[in-house]
Amino acid sequence: MGQHTFMLTEDRFKQAYGSDDDTGGGLRLREKLAGRCRCSRRAFFHLLKERVPIFNWLPRYRLKKWILGDTVAGLTVGILHIPQGMAFALLTSVAPIFGLYTSFFPVVLYMFFGTGRHVSTGTFAVVSLMTGSVVEQLVPTPLEMNSSSSEAAEFEAQKIGVASAVALLSGIIMLCMFGLQLGFLSTYLSEPIVKAFTSAAAFHVTISQLQSMLGLRLPRHTGTFSLFKTLASVMENLPHTNMAELLISMVCLAVLVPVKEINMRYRQRLRTPIPVEILTVIIATGVAYASSLDSTYSIEIVGHIPAGFPKPRMPALHTFPDIAGDTVAITFVGYAVSVSLAMIYADKHGYSIHPNQELLAHGVSNTVSSFFTCFPSSATLATTNILESAGGHTQLSGLFTSLVVLVVLLLIGPLFYFLPKAVLACINVTSLRQMFLQFQDLPELWRISKIDFMVWVVTWLSVVVLNVDLGLAIGVVFSMMTVICRTQRYIFHFHFETILFSFQCYEVPGVKILTYNGPIYYGNRNFFREEMSRLLGLTPEKIRCREKARKALEKREREATVNTVV
Repeated sequence: MGQHTFMLTEDRFKQAYGSDDDTGGGLRLREKLAGRCRCSRRAFFHLLKERVPIFNWLPRYRLKKWILGDTVAGLTVGILHIPQGMAFALLTSVAPIFGLYTSFFPVVLYMFFGTGRHVSTGTFAVVSLMTGSVVEQLVPTPLEMNSSSSEAAEFEAQKIGVASAVALLSGIIMLCMFGLQLGFLSTYLSEPIVKAFTSAAAFHVTISQLQSMLGLRLPRHTGTFSLFKTLASVMENLPHTNMAELLISMVCLAVLVPVKEINMRYRQRLRTPIPVEILTVIIATGVAYASSLDSTYSIEIVGHIPAGFPKPRMPALHTFPDIAGDTVAITFVGYAVSVSLAMIYADKHGYSIHPNQELLAHGVSNTVSSFFTCFPSSATLATTNILESAGGHTQLSGLFTSLVVLVVLLLIGPLFYFLPKAVLACINVTSLRQMFLQFQDLPELWRISKIDFMVWVVTWLSVVVLNVDLGLAIGVVFSMMTVICRTQRYIFHFHFETILFSFQCYEVPGVKILTYNGPIYYGNRNFFREEMSRLLGLTPEKIRCREKARKALEKREREATVNTVV
């Protein structure tokens, strides 16, 4: 009996795992692996909708209700992208045409992969400034160069090669983070850190643009204390100011600042904001051409802008070891700003944002765009605000934005040959208005949390005094130290409860009581909200549907009451 049991067990073992002389064992193993890797059609389409969200929201697009808002918002943002793209290209230390390329490709790609319905991607001042520092470290700009020589063209090719390499490496880092599902890391760049960082970076941008506004030809300083080095260099060379460029800058600021203030104060009444940037660019280009300002007063102009679609070009891959450290900082800044903006408008309009999918969207955008001579891109503060206030509803607005930029690339670009660079510098400075106004949040932040106030101040001082990337690292480390202190310091309370064994516990309909044993702060706010939503079975979409149903019911009740009275 024991022998028979042993033989039976051996047969079952051979059936399950095969034997050495079983030639079909490998085939059965392959069949099992293939069966586990097999994907049904339903699962495939679910994965496709999840990873390429356009297949999810486009079939449900409400044409009559949303198309007008998306069209108007997309065209408005597209018009703004033209001067802004060229202006931020100066921050990146590359030719203005590459700013237009960066305003086109990421917009199209984010429309397919992004989950933020009101997010406008493209050139961002802080990311451009950080990329420009990397470019200047590897390919410093000489003070004198003949712009018509072949050496100048080769020099520009080297610069955009480095900037494109930064974009490619940034995209690869984001794709790796997506593969590892590291979207939660964005929570460690808290709101005080992001606001303080962008506000301090605005000072770096403003100081770096002073030389273009004054017509000074100065080298760009990088590294620690770069802001003070640049400011000292500008003050030292003030006697060499080009008065014509100073006059152009003063006139542009006198026009841009009041009109942008009007756009901000009356954005609820204005269907579309006044496109003062593109109007300023057109008028300044016409005046410079008619008056020959470049030859008469030696002002610096944009120069040749080639028309047509860019040819694919390989970034400077050999620079990866030199740009790796700076690119990590650029990646985290761009992703943190993008996700923060997406979440702000998602909460406002009642829909969900998936941080890991945002990693995929921006990773694909930067990776693909880098092969078309683009520098790193991200969501932008000004254009996102304009997109939402102009009535945008979905990512389809990016289609109309890209069409405007495409028309400029194919047809209108060469007409900006005589555009003074001082005008672009003024556009850079005035676009930072919202970042400077973040100082207004400090009194309220002090009342809410003195620790967050200290995080804001430490981050701001570190970025201004030291440098953009080093200051950000110090702010993150200081914030993590406060997190450790807040997490470890618990306050104990005695709870006196009367236990009556004769009572039974009943759940009150419509009421849920949740207990969370721990502090709630920015590091776990997303986890807390997601877990609470899971337990309650609520999502932003469901909440929004319930709100609509409640308002519709109240409307019907009011109408019924009026009819009864009548």
